[in-house]
Amino acid sequence: MEQIDQLSKLINKATSIVILTGAGVSTASGIPDFRSTDGRWTADHSREFYTSREYFLTEPEDFWLKYKEIFRIKLLKDYQPNKVHTFLSNLETLGKKVSIVTQNVDGLHSLAGNEQDVIEYHGNLNTATCPKCGKKYDLPFIMKEDVPVCNERGCHTILKPDIVLYGDPITKHSEAERAIESSELMLVLGTSLLVTPFSLLPSYAKQMGLPMVIINRESTPMDYLFDLIIHEELVSAVEQLEERL
Repeated sequence: MEQIDQLSKLINKATSIVILTGAGVSTASGIPDFRSTDGRWTADHSREFYTSREYFLTEPEDFWLKYKEIFRIKLLKDYQPNKVHTFLSNLETLGKKVSIVTQNVDGLHSLAGNEQDVIEYHGNLNTATCPKCGKKYDLPFIMKEDVPVCNERGCHTILKPDIVLYGDPITKHSEAERAIESSELMLVLGTSLLVTPFSLLPSYAKQMGLPMVIINRESTPMDYLFDLIIHEELVSAVEQLEERL
């Protein structure tokens, strides 16, 4: 495939790569894309309300019950990195400086071995933090009780999950921009680029003059920004890339 050949040349040439990833990267691990046209997003119109900052602050007990129900498949199943995750990890072993900015909250990039720079733009499902004392808790603790509560003496505050809830501020945007500024190539994988302000990052890369490539199964509203557009299943595209690198 000529486009894959072009991409492999761009990757070989670049010493530093910033990679934006979305739900399409994790679907090969069995994690559903909640925003897909046939996914739970369209069937569950209340999801945004129940996973909002306002609902957590006003009804924290019921928030946790709804949160665990909505994300149960992600929280409970033992998901593992797939070929896309391991491909990105292997780029580091090829001597590339890799910065990953991910919309995904499953933690699979780090689990796959990307160690240099993983920016979890929307947070991580696997931990929660006490809003009062700041103590952080892991997933087994979170799942131990229906409503996880801080166990520090005298605290007993209901924990807040470490994902960006609707209404929460995005705290990682400047960090993502800095990753773009220090890179020579942008690669966008498995995201429809519909969610702001994440969707603004390709425009910023364009301003920086980076060569830009997107691989996504379907077209996106931002395709016009990219130098190379590949509409293909990610795993297939990655397998072809591995043969050329």
